[in-house]
This record gives sequence, structure tokens and C-alpha cells, in this order.
Amino acid sequence: MVFDSRLLTTLLAACLLALPPAADRAAAQQQQHDPAAHHGQDEGSQPRLRHAGPADHSFADAEEWADRFESPERDRWQLPDRVVAALAVEPGMTVADIGSGTGYFAVRLAAAVGPAGTVLASDLEPEMGVFLRRRAEREGLANLVPVLASADDPRLPDGTVDLVLISNTWHHIQDRVEYARRLRADLTDGGRVAIVDFLPGELPVGPGPDHKLSAEEVTAELTAAGYRLAARHDFLPYQYVLVFE
Repeated sequence: MVFDSRLLTTLLAACLLALPPAADRAAAQQQQHDPAAHHGQDEGSQPRLRHAGPADHSFADAEEWADRFESPERDRWQLPDRVVAALAVEPGMTVADIGSGTGYFAVRLAAAVGPAGTVLASDLEPEMGVFLRRRAEREGLANLVPVLASADDPRLPDGTVDLVLISNTWHHIQDRVEYARRLRADLTDGGRVAIVDFLPGELPVGPGPDHKLSAEEVTAELTAAGYRLAARHDFLPYQYVLVFE
């Protein structure tokens, strides 16, 4: 699906440049530092979306975190090009990358959808959006649009997204079933949601065992939200790839 250029400009201006009031930003940052802001705890509280990474760090300094998020060591276990290929991303698609950070997957998705497609890079941190906008301009990716997300809403245009990718982020979301239900409104007919997250147990990368979700738990959550598991890929050494329709 292709966006009109005026829509892209409006979307970027509304979602990235019109930042929330300072009090709201401060509250969101406080949530990001909250060690209890992990899956399933404080049930009934405001859903929170956080980046993959240590629970006691702020991700506001995009330049600082770019080295970690974009490291060659990550490439060896994340296998990003193989993940994109497994998701059958095609030219002209509209793809959303939720928790996009510095654009590790977003830039690859932008290359895969081509000039006729669009990648919506949704993230809570305004600084990440600014970083990614500059990166997109530097790398000539006019089809990559940063979007400033809310804690419980990725702020995607309704009925426009062919594929949502949520990598290393799903376990950070509270009230995940409701979050998944809200995503349905953003999808096109036949749209898909792909979740990439860490296998249970001790691993050399990723969060501790207490902060992980098994593939079966994620499947149960998406099923409760009205999806069905369409595919599972197990080629990553430390993660699963689940695709839902």
C-alpha cells in the first residue's frame, strides 16, 4: 500500500514534531525507569511499551544506544536479513516496526518495500524518532517515517498496515491482549503481526529469565485477541519468530 506524500508529511508532523506536554513526557520516562514495568505485573495499570534493554536505563540518548542496537555482534544472532525474508516483505507494502529504536529493522524493511512502499517506525522516545529521521535522510530512505507512539498505542493509521513487526519488545508491554486487539484496527484485510522475542531460559543475550515469554504464552495472548498463528520460524539461535493473522 502506498501513502500520498501529503499524508506522510501530515503523519510525521503530527506524530513526531507535536510532542506531548512536558508533564506527560516526564510520566512516560518515569514508567520506563520502573523495574515493575514488565509483563503481567501491576495488572490493570496503564499499559506500557518499553524498548528492549536493561530495565533501569533511559533510552532517550539515541546516539549512545545506537552502538549497542546496531552492533555487528547483534547481526550474528539476530540474522535481520533472514528475518525480513521469512516475513515475505514485498515491494509496495506498508510495514510498521513497533519499538523501532535506532532503526535496526526499519532501514532493512524500507529497502525491502522499496520506493513504492512505506515503513512506519513507531517508538516512544522522541529522540529516537529524531535520530531515525536523520538516519533515513542520510541513507536516502524517503519511505521511512518515524512515528511518536503512546504507551498503549503505536499511533498507526487505521486500516493501512500490511505487516506489523514487534521485535524484542513484546515482553515489555503490559496488557498485551488489549494492545493486540487495538492493533487489529491498524491492519489491512489480510494484514499480519510478527513477533520476534527471546526463548525462555538463560541466554547470552536478551533479558533475564523472569522477563521472558515463551512462544506458547505469546500465542495464547494473540489467540485471546482474535488472531490465529499462521507461521512459526525457529532459525534464530536465541529467539522465535511468530506470525499471526
